[in-house]
Amino acid sequence: MRHTNEEIEHAAERFDKLAGELDPATAKIENTEDLRMVAVVAEATRADEARLREAVEVARAHGRSWNHIAVALGVSRQAARQRFSRQEHVS
Repeated sequence: MRHTNEEIEHAAERFDKLAGELDPATAKIENTEDLRMVAVVAEATRADEARLREAVEVARAHGRSWNHIAVALGVSRQAARQRFSRQEHVS
């Protein structure tokens, strides 16, 4: 199940609030740096995916073929088209 950016942002805000309310002197605190890193990388991945989709859309608007885009992506033409062609039909 994919979560929306709003859901993820809300969860991160809840996490930060809960983390801020903990008293290290009285609470057993598990090191969650690894989970924080997962959240940071996941957000960066979403942002990168959005930039990639935009770049493909611009390339298509400039008349680039799926073959040229596929070469730039390092995938087959079919893979590039299947992954990104849906955005051409969205207004």
